[in-house]
Amino acid sequence: MILLKKSSEIEYLAQSGKILAAILRNLARMAKKDVPLSALNEQAIKLCKEHGARPAFLGYQPEGAKRAFPAAICASLNETVVHGIPSNRLLQEGDVLKIDMGISYEGFITDSALSVGIGRISPKARALLSATKEALDKAIAATKKGKYIGDIGYEIERTAKKHGMHVLKELTGHGVGYELHEDPVIFNFGTKGTGSKIKEGMVLAIEPMFSISTERVVQKGDESYTSADGSLAAHFEHTVAILANSTVVLTA
Repeated sequence: MILLKKSSEIEYLAQSGKILAAILRNLARMAKKDVPLSALNEQAIKLCKEHGARPAFLGYQPEGAKRAFPAAICASLNETVVHGIPSNRLLQEGDVLKIDMGISYEGFITDSALSVGIGRISPKARALLSATKEALDKAIAATKKGKYIGDIGYEIERTAKKHGMHVLKELTGHGVGYELHEDPVIFNFGTKGTGSKIKEGMVLAIEPMFSISTERVVQKGDESYTSADGSLAAHFEHTVAILANSTVVLTA
């Protein structure tokens, strides 16, 4: 069931999203060569405390998971797409790092992600990041009251094809707000005019995930997901709210 949010609740979600955006910007600036992934996680926890927020991923165990997630952020490198656990591994020149984070503020949850190139990255990596970010922008532009969830996936898939990239089809976006994962599921591919109708009060986490050469993922023993062929992957995500006359990005 899709849970619609009241305007007063969206105001709290906007505050949550503003905090999350500030934290992610800080982490992106910090992500440099020779910085350990664990330091990014520690910084995320510190900043949450400073803002009076709670890391939504820390201790979260979704249905089907074997264990609770042990960190505040997902730090996923190169072929790892999502759910990478921050380790003491040092960032290296040419890495592509995906930082995914959710926070709860006054009980309202927002979710966002970005991909960062470490130092000088390859032209193919730059093209991948650019295409995935463009897909998010196009998807948000398609997320309007009266349209359909399938319109979102259509724009993401169309952008991937335009740039010769591949949608990782087993990974999806989702509703968010009261819980970290709510209905509806938002596929990163689709057909216009299909799926649930987009209504005022919906709050959605839209998150295109692309790879250079495969549509498939595999799940590792630590429950992270990697591209099936080991190719480079990228991930961008925003939480958006559908209002009466507009769609607002809460995590920008």
